Amino acid sequence: MLLRGGAFSACNATINENRSTFGFSNSIRRKKGNGFVSYSSYGRARKAQLLRVLAVATGEAKIKQQESSHEPTLADRLRLGSLAEDGLSYKERFIVRCYEVGINKTATVETIANLLQEVGCNHAQSVGFSTDGFATTLTMRKLHLIWVTARMHVEIYKYPAWSDVLEIETWCQSEGRIGTRRDWILKDYATGEVIGRATSKWVMMNQDTRRLQKVTDDVRDEYLIYCPKTLRLAFPEKNNASLKKIAKLEDPVQYSKIGLVPRRADLDMNQHVNNVTYIGWVLESMPQEIIDTHELQTITLDYRRECQQDDVVDSLTSPESIVDNAILELKGINGSATGMKDEKDCLQFLHLLRLSDGSEINRGRTEWRKKPAKRRAL
Repeated sequence: MLLRGGAFSACNATINENRSTFGFSNSIRRKKGNGFVSYSSYGRARKAQLLRVLAVATGEAKIKQQESSHEPTLADRLRLGSLAEDGLSYKERFIVRCYEVGINKTATVETIANLLQEVGCNHAQSVGFSTDGFATTLTMRKLHLIWVTARMHVEIYKYPAWSDVLEIETWCQSEGRIGTRRDWILKDYATGEVIGRATSKWVMMNQDTRRLQKVTDDVRDEYLIYCPKTLRLAFPEKNNASLKKIAKLEDPVQYSKIGLVPRRADLDMNQHVNNVTYIGWVLESMPQEIIDTHELQTITLDYRRECQQDDVVDSLTSPESIVDNAILELKGINGSATGMKDEKDCLQFLHLLRLSDGSEINRGRTEWRKKPAKRRAL
């Protein structure tokens, strides 16, 4: 499971050990004044640099360079994204479009989540992974395996507005024997200010049986060469909110939206409802008086089962009391642009998505801060 001109060049390198060819597509634009200067190719020096990155990442003494007959696609040439110098993370820039903003005249949380997903997939493409199953490796495709989201945590300190330019950096790492994790840092490209962070956990599923499977050593070896060698976390703080467990919301609930039905457009290439759709369903049962006066600053979702096209979903919500000030203190640690002065400024809610037969689909927690005065007046 986050994002949406210039010319690009691509070079391919072959790792002798596993004889797999991976393509790299890097932006070759540099900023000059208020505009960009574009070049048609990096040349041999940049190509050699990418090969050296692979040599360091894999520990190989030698890597044989091979020319690829594959030409960069139009998307490769236009996309404003590239691997970092060390090849272990990926950055991409996006312009917020008019149809991506909501009633607050800023990007919606669904927009942010879609961009996180987009930049993660583009990262995978840039290192040669497949586009037909959200970053599936060669071994995964042979075994009919896919990645599915297990947990998503997003914190937004400042929402970008229409026409703002957002820069998102992402990287992935191993998460035990059963999955992987992907983290993101979101910045205002004009100022360099960190305006959001996110982290996620992914597990492997057999696309045919729809059962979870452990990540095999073959799959792990394929993607670990592109991961940081030391642990790097978007939320390095001890006891941060992304680690907090979500209690199950029990009946009776205070707010509900019953009978939500997936649209055809909600299904993704993995043949189930896409993880971003769940965010919209969770928010459907939020009381309107909160939507009018507050904006979402944190959302955490635990995905517990798939949702298919014919399912009928109930969205349930109730307030969660803040038992102490620990959560409020985390806001300052996390660098939130909006300081929490007291409990009245921060509201928390628990959420549950379930099928009409009572089966649990998703647990969630959201935290809301008061809107700036000028937005409340809109």
